[in-house]
Amino acid sequence: MIDVLVVDDDFHVAEINAAYVSQVPGFRVAGRAHTAAQALATLERTHVDLLLLDHYLPDETGLALVRRLRQLGHRTDVIMVTAARDVATIQDAMRSGALQYLVKPFGFSGLRAKLDGYAALRRTVAGVGGRGAAGQDQVDRIFGAFRTTESPHTELPKGHSAATVDLIRRVLDEAGRPLSAHEVAARSGVSRSTAQRYLKHLERSGHITLTLKYGDTGRPEHLYRWAVAH
Repeated sequence: MIDVLVVDDDFHVAEINAAYVSQVPGFRVAGRAHTAAQALATLERTHVDLLLLDHYLPDETGLALVRRLRQLGHRTDVIMVTAARDVATIQDAMRSGALQYLVKPFGFSGLRAKLDGYAALRRTVAGVGGRGAAGQDQVDRIFGAFRTTESPHTELPKGHSAATVDLIRRVLDEAGRPLSAHEVAARSGVSRSTAQRYLKHLERSGHITLTLKYGDTGRPEHLYRWAVAH
């Protein structure tokens, strides 16, 4: 289970967010805090994997709390959940190490997408060896796991079908290794040009990762792997 601390100065909002967290499989609420001081005190005595952190707290900002936590050695992951929309705050959140940024107001589906992405990130890190050394392909998988949790069917270009997207995803999943466009075409039964068209779209939208393999000819081979754990 992934333990979550919900931090929001609004008691009602904190309860709603906690209820949302409780509805997502694999997650449980470790506590609620309404100030930065309460959040820090909870972290000192309770195991927490993830902070759902509001920026506007009465005693200090959420980002100031994140920086203080890092100085104190706390490595708890952070998803900002806030009404702050200014670019400076968003950039500061990125620089402070927030994994994601969810703008209020949002519904259950919005929060669930972020939580599912976080779970995918943890599974991917565990799958490539935890604290061990990672090659470039493994690094790409880790960064790709949280790049997007949107459905690969969202905003498909004209002429693309959801059924073909699912077919290509299944082929890449079952392969267990990166595949070339030629291999994807052969395994899925579509033409190579169709495979390349879908692979290009899915790579651009963040659902697959592209790596280059250099052979004796000097011309690199393009290899594709599904990036998002599901």
